[in-house]
Amino acid sequence: MAKKSSIEKNNRRMKLAKKFAGRRERLKAISKDKSLDVVERFEAAIKLAEVPRNSSRTRIRNRCEVTGRPRAYYGKMKMSRIAVRDLGSQGLIPGLVKSSW
Repeated sequence: MAKKSSIEKNNRRMKLAKKFAGRRERLKAISKDKSLDVVERFEAAIKLAEVPRNSSRTRIRNRCEVTGRPRAYYGKMKMSRIAVRDLGSQGLIPGLVKSSW
């Protein structure tokens, strides 16, 4: 089980990313638009720097929904390999069969 603080920090980042997504997109589009004046683009870049860093989607870490483990994450199931194996062995994941030979 991952630390509760790490899981909560990641959840806060997800909320911030959702909250500021529109503003970040708009400011990025303005700062990348070459047809605009340099001053406007610079002001947009400054406003973008004022937006919280944790509102960026790249700061969100994929974590297992069951254990919070950050590594060996299967995006399709939103779980780590260990959680997939445990739940699969118990027969709780439909269509998943543990192979043995």
